[in-house]
Amino acid sequence: MDTDRSGEPDQAGRITTEEGVHPTLDAVHAALQTPLASAVPAMVLLVDDQAIVAEAVRRALANEDGIDFHYCAHSDEAMYAAVQTRPTVILQDLVMPGTDGLTLVKAYRANPALRDVPIIVLSTKEEPVIKSAAFATGANDYLVKLPDRIELVARIRYHSRSYVNLLQRDEAYRALRQSQQQLLEANLELRRLTHSDGLTGLSNRRYLDEYLSAEWRRGLRDQSELSLLMIDVDNFKLYNDTYGHVAGDEVLKQIAATVEGCLGRAGDLAARFGGEEFAVVLPGTSTGGVKLLAEKIRAGIEALQLPHRQSSTGDYVTISIGGATVVPEVEAATTSLIEAADVALYQAKRDGKNRVVANSDPHAMRD
Repeated sequence: MDTDRSGEPDQAGRITTEEGVHPTLDAVHAALQTPLASAVPAMVLLVDDQAIVAEAVRRALANEDGIDFHYCAHSDEAMYAAVQTRPTVILQDLVMPGTDGLTLVKAYRANPALRDVPIIVLSTKEEPVIKSAAFATGANDYLVKLPDRIELVARIRYHSRSYVNLLQRDEAYRALRQSQQQLLEANLELRRLTHSDGLTGLSNRRYLDEYLSAEWRRGLRDQSELSLLMIDVDNFKLYNDTYGHVAGDEVLKQIAATVEGCLGRAGDLAARFGGEEFAVVLPGTSTGGVKLLAEKIRAGIEALQLPHRQSSTGDYVTISIGGATVVPEVEAATTSLIEAADVALYQAKRDGKNRVVANSDPHAMRD
């Protein structure tokens, strides 16, 4: 004898009625709460020892909706970073000090938490043998760095969407995204505290020193030029005495925004050096390029026409800039480039301010 069970849920969570089989309200709610793969943000982990590559990738992704970015500079920290970050795409450099990229790809694939994560290998060469080795090891894709921004974003979105589709089959996906978001927020806050100047939003002195050291090592390895600008606001103490420190802070913010707005390459870095001084690191830039950029910045600040009635250079706020260019040498210290740019800045001040002086003599750094 059959028992009428109409209106009660079966083991599949469905209710049987005279009209047929319908999902329960809870099942409908759960389905609606699950985001589409295309709507889920991608978490990108870049493992690369070159600061200039990291900065270029960060800038390429900065304005892309739905893409979060995390960076690891050391190969011996890559596995820990990958497990903690839980990326949906790993951008892995092939040639790194210590553990090489192919060994790391094998390690990712051997880890249960990372074995399905898409890996895009970054290489400086378009060689079939290297490609074949990368794919044989477990890579999903191969790009020659630095890739075109549109292509990079497209490949990240494609691989991330495929991986998220896979993850959405597992109920653990929700916990994954929650932990990702918590990590992202903590990472962003940590980066803000450790890398950014609280007033201007530029990089702070600590990060400037780290970045300059990294570019010095790269210039030493590649024997490429490395340039630095030192920027000082003319008569700034008189400005504060006349208009007050709050107004002075606003001037520094506008100057910082103008300086950063003048930079045109991914590897260029603007930072607050201290007080009313700023610095700009320019990898691979010749003395001629330094002079052109420095003059562009100087003119940009002058064009702001920020009133300064106590200035010795006119009626508006102005800056003086000292620049230095060198091909790094083993026997020279990184700080010598700062000293050379500072000497040029002192000369600009002595010659009347509101001007640019650039030093192209590498030996001047050791005088």
